[in-house]
Amino acid sequence: MEQREHVQPETWAVMAGRGVPTVGEPLNVPPVLASNFTLGSDRSYSRDDATATWEALEEVLGGLEGGRTVAFASGMAAAAAVFDLLPVGATVALGDDCYQGVTGLADAGAAQGRWRVVRVGVEDTARWVALAGEADLLWVESPSNPLLAVADLPAICAAARSTKTLVAVDSTFATPLLQRPLELGADLVMHSATKYLGGHSDLLLGAVVAATDEHAEQLRTRRELAGATPGALESYLAVRGVRTLPVRLRQACATAADLADRLAGHPGVEVVRYPGRPDHPTHETARSFMDGFGAVVTFDVRGGAQRADDVCRSVRVIHHATSLGGVESTMERRAAIPGQTHLPPGLLRLSVGCEHPTDLWRDLDRALTT
Repeated sequence: MEQREHVQPETWAVMAGRGVPTVGEPLNVPPVLASNFTLGSDRSYSRDDATATWEALEEVLGGLEGGRTVAFASGMAAAAAVFDLLPVGATVALGDDCYQGVTGLADAGAAQGRWRVVRVGVEDTARWVALAGEADLLWVESPSNPLLAVADLPAICAAARSTKTLVAVDSTFATPLLQRPLELGADLVMHSATKYLGGHSDLLLGAVVAATDEHAEQLRTRRELAGATPGALESYLAVRGVRTLPVRLRQACATAADLADRLAGHPGVEVVRYPGRPDHPTHETARSFMDGFGAVVTFDVRGGAQRADDVCRSVRVIHHATSLGGVESTMERRAAIPGQTHLPPGLLRLSVGCEHPTDLWRDLDRALTT
């Protein structure tokens, strides 16, 4: 891990992961398209030894989070590697509002007898703290997807825990710019780099940032054995994306706050969820430790599922598409996805991109009123 001691995150995002400056060589580490290397050095085979392209990404993200990064082929590959650290018969504490892929992973392992799953309210701090003394893994997704509940990470990460307990935080929605769980005492931070880190809807990638060398090495071993290695082009694109993350996120967060306030006053909307609004259930928690409230807004359309589907089909500037964190705004009805039975049928998740807020609002207002 490279130490980021004397520069701000915005500067680190631009300067890190470039290698040693050499006259006549590329300013950025290029995509190393190689599966094997001439023997006689530390590198022999990419799956085992990584490439300079992966290492550039791991250096940038490690410095932003303050840990040791291990890159993976996708966010789900990263999550699966963390679960693979658990012994048979382990207890997993999982938030009650959680990305459906991770929920499916946890449920599949439970069905195989690999572990027991306990569901916990994201905002139920007392329950998380209690489980820190007995569970093998606390998987805390915060802000949660898609209800945007913010967990009290300072209290949860600082809780007295069993020597076997791992605290892992899925910080995809926050990015390292809005919260840094390792500084609060977490063991691991997971990112779906497909989202904000890549930022351009053109790659699949994941990463886990570990607080210790031991956990980082364990994760590298699981990456190697499972073959969950990141592609060279994807890693290169992710580094390129992180370079502009501070600028993109600043714009998107400001627009998201504006749209959330406008949506709250729209007659076609029943409920708006955005951690930056004082009426959000976990607003005070978010305000107490986060450096911003994110760029995702969820809202319930008056009229239920059918009306929400109509709104998605009517937008022109916003894209009716899944995923989030890109420069373009996207929106979808999350309850339409299997396994999301806890969600209101008319809930739309809006990932706010970098378009002008006036154009986004006109698009939403027209879709909600026609």
